[in-house]
Order: sequence, then C-alpha cells, then structure tokens
Amino acid sequence: MKKTAAVIICVYAILLVAITAPFIRLAFIGLEEHIEASETFASWIYWLWLLALLACEIALLCIPVRVASKRPVTKRHIFFPIIAGSFMMALLVAGAFLAIGEFIREDALYEPMWWLALSELVLGWMLWGLVFFRWSRVLKPENLIEKQIRYLYKGSILELLIAVPTHVMVRSKDYCCAGYATFISLALGFSVMLIAFGPGIFFLFSERWAKKKRMGGR
Repeated sequence: MKKTAAVIICVYAILLVAITAPFIRLAFIGLEEHIEASETFASWIYWLWLLALLACEIALLCIPVRVASKRPVTKRHIFFPIIAGSFMMALLVAGAFLAIGEFIREDALYEPMWWLALSELVLGWMLWGLVFFRWSRVLKPENLIEKQIRYLYKGSILELLIAVPTHVMVRSKDYCCAGYATFISLALGFSVMLIAFGPGIFFLFSERWAKKKRMGGR
C-alpha cells in the first residue's frame, strides 16, 4: 500500500510539472513572445508550491494507506488530512476572490486585493479546519477523507466556474498584467482538483487489490 501511494505521489508530481508550460501558454495565448513558460522552472516559488501540493497529497493519503494496511489510525494521523484539506479549501476561496477582484477592479496588481486574499486564505484555513475537525469527531477516518474529497471536487469546480470566464474577459482588457490574478485563480482550481483525485484512485486500487486477494484465497 505504501508503494502504491508513493507511485501516485510521483505520478502527480510528474503530471503537475509536465502540464505547467502548456497551461501557461494556453492561459496567455497570443502573448507567447512576452511570456516564457520555461522560466517558471527557474523560480523557487514554483518548486515551493509544488512541494506544498505534494505535502497535501501525502497528508490526504495518510489515512487511506493505514486503513488499507489494516493499521490503527490515531488522532495524530487524522490531524494531517484536516490541515491539508482545510488549506486547499481556503486556497479555492482565495482564488475565487482574486478572480472576482481583478474582474471588478481591472487591476491585477492592486495591492489591497492581494492582502485581502491572503487574509481570506488564513481565515478560511482556520474555519475549514474547524469544520473538518468537527466532522472527524462523528465520522470514521475513511469516511472523513471521502467527504473531504467530495467537498474539494465541488469547491474546485465552483472556483473554476468563476476563474475561467473572468480570465477570458479580463484578457480582453487593455491594462497592465491583465489576467495575472485570474491565472493564479485558474492554477489554484486545477491544482486542487488534481490533488483531490489521489485518494480516490488509491481507494479504487486498494478495493480491487482486496477483491483479488479474497478471490485468490478461495
């Protein structure tokens, strides 16, 4: 089970890196001469972001791995997915705020907008952490993860329904760095959606593996 989880994490790391350049070029189509997507890989912020996403994936896979391995799940193990899940939900809220803020303000570099988004990220992290913690007191660990994943799916879809049209509309505007904040919103939505698939894939694999073991033991 640990090897399966490690494979999933590695696959997602490779996938996120592989789609970075095409995603940037697609989001800023028509401005390729001003934007070198490959330069992103030279930024430490990009790699820090990638590590943060992979840390969230590891935290979400912590409980599924222990459940599939029939190992006990302690309160300490439940703490990790609560932190990761609430952080990603807060990212979606902050991303939606950035997209709406740039669309209304028509200024991607409006400083108060970014500070408000950061404040929403911190506040949302705490609020969603409280929500997930309350769920953990009444749900089994595996049910907690499944419910978190459903909310992350729904949240990422809702956030992208805001980010995609606002990005298209602001890209037609004539102001400095048009589409920068909405692009960040797009990246947040797609990143959370991809990471949320990890535990679901693991659950499917572990169920199929358990079924094969049962059939082989007959």
